[in-house]
Amino acid sequence: MLNSGDVVDLDLGLPHGREAGFRHPAVVVSAQRILGADPSIVYVVPLTSTLRGFHAEITIESDDHNGLTGRSAAQCQHLRAVSAGRIVSVRGNVGAAIVAQIRETIAVLLDISV
Repeated sequence: MLNSGDVVDLDLGLPHGREAGFRHPAVVVSAQRILGADPSIVYVVPLTSTLRGFHAEITIESDDHNGLTGRSAAQCQHLRAVSAGRIVSVRGNVGAAIVAQIRETIAVLLDISV
């Protein structure tokens, strides 16, 4: 079962424009109660090793828990729904504090009050 905050490797296929594509790491941001029901679609935020300092990106340091190999940025502006079948593997988990930062940034981008 997936957990909120899991760092997963996805097969995203061919990218269009500035989308993430190919095999790519991402953070699962779906609510845990949804993930507990084994959904066919999950919400993810792609990760990049290119740090641009955008306000819509959350920097994540690599550690023993998240499975990242270096500093990464969660690209909240690229939130997407993907088939759970696109998940190739689970690397680790970023933890509740990072998931909260990502969700807060998504709420700002979508003008959602929380």
